[in-house]
Amino acid sequence: MFIDIGMPGMNGYEVCGRLRKLIHTQDVVCVALTGFGTEEDRERSRDAGFDHHLVKPLELAALRDILLQQA
Repeated sequence: MFIDIGMPGMNGYEVCGRLRKLIHTQDVVCVALTGFGTEEDRERSRDAGFDHHLVKPLELAALRDILLQQA
């Protein structure tokens, strides 16, 4: 699941955290897709439960690597 961090209302950190608490979405692969790319941002996304953190503009090679890991 690709989730933007900077969404209005409920940010991506909150969305991922809530998904991790639901039994049917605990094992879903969550990928942060965001403009926030500092190490602190990456750490925060890990803490929220994201499996991967991609920074916009998206590098296709990074996306391919993630998809190949799941195949």
